[in-house]
This record gives sequence, structure tokens and C-alpha cells, in this order.
Amino acid sequence: MSEIKKRRIQTSGALDASKTPEDNKIELSLRPKRLKDYIGQSKIKESLEIYIEAAKKRGESLDHILFYGPPGLGKTTLSGIIAAEMGVGIKITSGPAIEKPGEMAAILNNLKAGDVLFIDEIHRLNRQVEEVLYPAMEDFCIDIMIGKGPTARSIRLDLPRFTLIGATTRAGMLSAPLRDRFGMIHRMEFYDVDELKSIIQQSARVLNVEVDEAGAEEMARRSRGTPRIANRILKRVRDYAQVRYDGRITGEVAVTALDIMDVDKLGLDHTDRSLIMTMIERFSGGPVGLDTIAAAIGEDAGTIEDVYEPYLIKNGLINRTPRGRVVTETAYHHMGIQMGVQGVL
Repeated sequence: MSEIKKRRIQTSGALDASKTPEDNKIELSLRPKRLKDYIGQSKIKESLEIYIEAAKKRGESLDHILFYGPPGLGKTTLSGIIAAEMGVGIKITSGPAIEKPGEMAAILNNLKAGDVLFIDEIHRLNRQVEEVLYPAMEDFCIDIMIGKGPTARSIRLDLPRFTLIGATTRAGMLSAPLRDRFGMIHRMEFYDVDELKSIIQQSARVLNVEVDEAGAEEMARRSRGTPRIANRILKRVRDYAQVRYDGRITGEVAVTALDIMDVDKLGLDHTDRSLIMTMIERFSGGPVGLDTIAAAIGEDAGTIEDVYEPYLIKNGLINRTPRGRVVTETAYHHMGIQMGVQGVL
């Protein structure tokens, strides 16, 4: 097997911010437990501090909260912190896991007063399950149908007051009735290099890994503004440092390890560069539609839109236009390619 193919297999998905089973293990140990320990998202933190303090003074549960934004930015972590700060329990589930209205009703009925119900990928709830949430969120009750046919009757069950926290990467896919029932809606933003550097240093202490300033900064710059990716990179660079060096992560070690992982100085991986190069070489830089790009590089359109595209747009490498996606001059420069006569529209 060629070295290039080995490298692609080894690094496949390294910068995909979607959660993996390994991430569940990593995040359990690295996840902060209190709001004061949570790094980044300063505006959201400030708002939550006020809302939590006010709710505790009144002895009430928090209003329902919706977090949206690209994957890996800390939506699940914040939900756990909210429950801990309120001193209540938390039930964690996801939209695809709840298939029937009865399953949602059972989950709601088992909540205790003040509990937090966290639903990840809430945009993937089916409509029948979603309708169970409407009276639960507004009136803290659910309607249960007993029997079938002419003898069927509805029974209303009262629920304890609870806080629903929804997380989604696609806020636009939420139905208007569900979205309007959230009292607080927060957009999660990408992290800057200094915030990611602090997260890497904090995680390194937990993992008992020695990282110098240059090493932490190099990993932070290539982490795509995403804490989950930063922690994933830290573990991979730690492995490299332990096998090839003395276990200490310096700037030189981080650069060498990340180059082997095929992660460039902007944090772009093989898929990012393939996407940009395909648009340049096959479509003259665009405009080109999302489905066409997905078919050309053999990647799912939803994955491109949720995982890869937000970071590329944030860094000014591609733009969305009414006619499709276009490559920017910045991307041409980064890829070391001279812009053609057509340029970028």
C-alpha cells in the first residue's frame, strides 16, 4: 500500500467535528463541570450566568434553551454545566433515537421537578414526536390516548416543570412552532486561537501531557476553531510525541505530527483541499451547486454543508452566492494557484 494511501486512511475523519465513540470517552474526562471553567462563548456564558442566578433566586426552572451552530463547539457540555449549576439531574437523548410519541411521553413522564432534558440533533425529531413536546414545553402536560376507535379517550397528565435544551447544527430545519417555544436561542460561534490554546493546555493537564506554548499554539491554529477537534488533535500529537520523541509536545513536534496527519497551517485536511481543488479545476472556481460538489468529491452534501463549509466560509476561502458556491482569491493564494482569466464571480 502506498504511503499516501496509508496516510489518508490514518487521518481520515481527523478534522470531522462529528462526534465519534472515542470522543465520548475523551470528552467525559476533559469536559468542564462549572460555568467558570468553561472556555469561550463569552456572550452565551454571561447570559447564562444571569438567567441561572435569577432562576435560582426565584426557585424556578430555567426557560427552554436552543443551542445551534456547527458540531463540536460545546453544546452538550454547556447543557451538562447548566444542570450542574442548577443542581438538578439531566437526561440526554437525541432526535433520531426517539421514534414514537409514546417514547417521548415516557421520557417526559420520568423527569423530576427542575430536571434538564437535553435533545441532541433536535431537528431530526419526527413530526408526531415533536407534537408531544408542544404542550409539554408550554403547559407542562401531555395528552395520552387510551383505547382505540369509538371508545378512545384522551387523558391529560401533568408534568413537573423542566428545562428542555435542544441542540442542532441546522436551525433552519426546525419547524416554526417548535423553535418559537424556546425562550432562549443561542448561536455557538467558532473559537479563536487563544481560546483553543487555553482549552488544549487545560486538556493537556488532565491527560498529564507536557505541552509548551509553541506546541499549544500550533495545534490551536490548526483546530478549525473547534474544541472537539483540538482535543482530538492533542491526543494524536501526544501519540506521535511519545513514539518519536520524549513525550513532550513542542512547536517542532506539533508541526511535524500535524504535517504527517495532512493538516495544513489553516487547519484544512484532505477533504477541504479536495473540495477547493475540484471547484477550481473542474468548475473554474464556480459558481457551482452543493449537490454537484458533493457528487464530484464523493461526499455527502449534508456533511459538506454542516462540517466543512462553515469553516471554509468563515475563513473566506469560499462564498455562497445565489448561483452557487465560488472559490475566493484567498483560497487560490492558499493553494498556491494563480487565478485564471475568468477570476472569481
